[in-house]
Amino acid sequence: MYDVRKPLVPWVNRIISNQIKNLIRNNYGNFARPCLKCAASEGADLCSIYEKQCSKCPLYAHWEKTKKRAHDTKLPVTLENHSNEVYNMISDHVDLERATEKLHEKMEKVLKPNEWVIYKHLYIEHMEEEAVAKLMGYRTSEKNRQPGYKQIKNIKKSIISKARKVIEKGEIDIV
Repeated sequence: MYDVRKPLVPWVNRIISNQIKNLIRNNYGNFARPCLKCAASEGADLCSIYEKQCSKCPLYAHWEKTKKRAHDTKLPVTLENHSNEVYNMISDHVDLERATEKLHEKMEKVLKPNEWVIYKHLYIEHMEEEAVAKLMGYRTSEKNRQPGYKQIKNIKKSIISKARKVIEKGEIDIV
């Protein structure tokens, strides 16, 4: 409990320090090898009684049966001893540039000519909708509206629908 007669900073520092110690103890200390606290430990994995830390030691054997799996799960290991597992992992790398190119190629075949022109300007050249509408010669009869907003909106909806179908059918390999 905080005593208002004493300074706040040392009290807060003590709380922070204790919380960090608790985290270290709970996440790492509870699963650590007993050899770390053993008087016979000679550093690394050496032992003055058994030469090397191993299951001959009853403390180490008990730890191996009860806490070793949790220790291995919580703590990172070096790649030296686990290179086979690391290098045989399935890659989830996606080549976005190549997938984009494939999508553009497929969309050119799927879209109508006017849809393809709008697709190209909007999604490849990254033009603004208003600029594309002007380029296409679209107009509006409504006040305070961008020219061709409705036509562009409807064509975009059609483009997106067709792109979804192409992707859902699996016609583009994105990996």
